[in-house]
Amino acid sequence: MTILLFALLAYLLGSVSFAVVSSWIFKLPDPRTYGSKNPGATNVLRSGKKAAAVLTLLGDAGKGWLAVVLAQYYAPIWGLGNEGIAVVALAVFLGHVFPVFLRFQGGKGVATAVGVLLGLNPWVGLMAIATWLLVALIWRISSLSALVAAVLTPLYAASMLGFEGSTLAVLCMSLVLVWRHQSNIVSLLAGKEGRIGEKKSSVP
Repeated sequence: MTILLFALLAYLLGSVSFAVVSSWIFKLPDPRTYGSKNPGATNVLRSGKKAAAVLTLLGDAGKGWLAVVLAQYYAPIWGLGNEGIAVVALAVFLGHVFPVFLRFQGGKGVATAVGVLLGLNPWVGLMAIATWLLVALIWRISSLSALVAAVLTPLYAASMLGFEGSTLAVLCMSLVLVWRHQSNIVSLLAGKEGRIGEKKSSVP
C-alpha cells in the first residue's frame, strides 16, 4: 500500500506541466495551441520567450529529480527498497507524459527523464545529456538527439546500476520516449524533420 501511495504522489508531481505554468507566468498562449502543440520546452521556445522555455526545462527536469531524491530519502524509512525508488522514478515520468491535469495529453518526457536519471545516478544522467549534446552538435536535430540518447541510456544504466529495478525503469522510460517520438521518426525517415535553430511556425 505504501508503494502505491509513493507512486501516486510521484505521478501527481509529474502531472504538473511547467510548459503551461511558465506560459501562464509569462502571459504566453497555451503551448498546446501552437507549433507542435506539445507542452514541452522545445515548443515553448517557439513563442520567442527563452526565459519561459528555460523555466519549462528546469521545472520538468526538476520534478523528476525531486521525486527520485525524496524517494531515496524516505524509502528506507518506510521499508521500501530499490524497487520502490524505481516505481517512483517511472511514476513521475509517466505523470509528465500522461498528466491527469491535462487530460492525459502531456509532453514527450525528455526533460523529466533527464531529471529522473540525474536523481537515480548523476553519471548516467550526465552520459545521457552528453549523448544528446553530441548528436545535436553533429546533426542539429533535437528529436534525433533524444532518440539516440533514449536507445543508449538503458545500456549506461545497466553498466552502472546493474540489472535492478532502476535499470528496468530506465528501459521503460526509453521505450515510452521512442514511442512518443513516432511522428518525429516518420519525419526523420522522410528527411523532413526540422533542425535546431530553424524558423518554426509562429505563435498566433
